Amino acid sequence: MSGEIQPLPRDFYARLAEYIRRIDEEQRMLDETTVKGALMRRERDYVRRMVEELIRIRSEKMINLIQEGNMPPAASLTEEEEKWLKEASPPLESLRRFAENLLRGRLERVKSKTGNELMVVRILRELPEMIGVDMKTYGPFKPEDIASLPAENAKTLIRQGAAVEVEQSR
Repeated sequence: MSGEIQPLPRDFYARLAEYIRRIDEEQRMLDETTVKGALMRRERDYVRRMVEELIRIRSEKMINLIQEGNMPPAASLTEEEEKWLKEASPPLESLRRFAENLLRGRLERVKSKTGNELMVVRILRELPEMIGVDMKTYGPFKPEDIASLPAENAKTLIRQGAAVEVEQSR
């Protein structure tokens, strides 16, 4: 199998979808116990498997090119593949950066999905006691205090110029 993405007509998937719709319509009108009904069902199954394999191979080739730092040639892509690639590129680029950083011994902090992520900040001015988004009490704070606060509260203090994030080494 070649690593190159072979060009397809720009409207390939639109024509394929129409073909599958016609098969489905014809199959619905036929009795599955007849020879023609069984053949239509078998044709639909074959088309389904070929389409799945085609999409798998083409997407793997696109991903491999991106991982190598190249973009697939637009002339080889259908309209739908171009759209998919635009939507997939940010996550793929993010994955590539993650792998590069990991191989350099660096790992970015992962944000918690639970919303309980804490951020370490250095306080720049006096601040009164406050209630965090987690409903816990924090402070009062004096300049140069180091505090571990809910990320949402810490980011607000940073935007207001009342704190700066403390870089943490791992």
